[in-house]
Amino acid sequence: MAKLESFIFSSESVTEGHPDKVADQISDGILDAILKDDPNGRVACEVLCTTGLVMVSGEITTKTYVDIPRLAREIVKDIGYTRAKYGFDGETCAVLSAIDEQSSDIAQGVDEALEVREGDLTEKEIAKTGAGDQGMMFGYACNETDEFMPMPIALAHNLARQLTKVRRDGVIGYLRPDGKTQVSLRYENGKAVHADTIVVSAQHHPEATLKEIRSDIIEHVISPIVPGHLINSDTRILVNPTGRFVKGGPMADTGLTGRKIIVDTYGGWVPHGGGAFSGKDPTKVDRSGAYMTRYAAKNIVAAGLADQCQIQVAYAIGVAEPVSLNVNTFGTGKVPDATIIALLREHFDFRPAAMIRDLDLRKPQYRALAACGHMGRIDLTPMPAWEKTDRAESLRKAARL
Repeated sequence: MAKLESFIFSSESVTEGHPDKVADQISDGILDAILKDDPNGRVACEVLCTTGLVMVSGEITTKTYVDIPRLAREIVKDIGYTRAKYGFDGETCAVLSAIDEQSSDIAQGVDEALEVREGDLTEKEIAKTGAGDQGMMFGYACNETDEFMPMPIALAHNLARQLTKVRRDGVIGYLRPDGKTQVSLRYENGKAVHADTIVVSAQHHPEATLKEIRSDIIEHVISPIVPGHLINSDTRILVNPTGRFVKGGPMADTGLTGRKIIVDTYGGWVPHGGGAFSGKDPTKVDRSGAYMTRYAAKNIVAAGLADQCQIQVAYAIGVAEPVSLNVNTFGTGKVPDATIIALLREHFDFRPAAMIRDLDLRKPQYRALAACGHMGRIDLTPMPAWEKTDRAESLRKAARL
């Protein structure tokens, strides 16, 4: 990302109890349940949640059965909405379902080789499997953090995870599930030098005081996560800046699947293709293409070919080969960007069936990604395949660095 010599950049994250993330987790929970018994199931599942209601809609074609109302309620309760006084809870909320089958017009573009069997796909099968939609996807990696992610979004995610942890562990007993974090870092000559502003908004019990909340959040959430050298006398720390955050979750704000796409990727540091991930099976290149470009970009940076790497790929519906592949290393490449494109074509296969195969995308793994980001998730066990750097060495040798 090309930036001015001195600038401030901000990224935000949200906790698992944020209403949009409640919707994302239900969508991906349904996807996981289907993939568990039917790896070839087609899923495009959208969720709306508001006071006392979860609405599930979309297109699903599968050979298995999922009790959607029961699953939705289990996810809501697991997140922490377990009491009616929260205005939304898994015991009393209504769950409405309006599901259709996938359009035959869409299916015909991907059907021919979509029946991915155990074992290796043949070249003919891979070539016949078209993309499930048109569109462009972006993947990115940089060597700024252990996660190979931009530092603002990495810190925002870590703060959101810590906020959830202290709530679940009872360290801060008055917290409730909803919450948001935001980190604004000042950069000088391409390096983060200090945190300009840190914002944490945490839903809480009505009897908790702002003074108490601020003290606990700084001690138990911010201090363990934000490195001390980034905080100085100029750093502003804002905790619940409205002064009160009692009403939260779907009661306070209607949640929708796919409304936090920048949180899901790179925090706005690089472009986003526009497509959401949650609730979509991997034939949808919105999901598989974004994961594959992240995998490729991370291996390029891990190989030492560039300090940062952005990859764009684009597809036409029903066509296997991408219509374009673009690389930008923002002047940090140790080899020309054209050379990196050639290496990508040699070492990575961006056709949909190959991406599904190489990244093992037909297994349940998606609900865990539906809060605190789909990229940089080295905190998960097992780590997602697109976070591995197992092709870095071969790329380094091929580039003859």
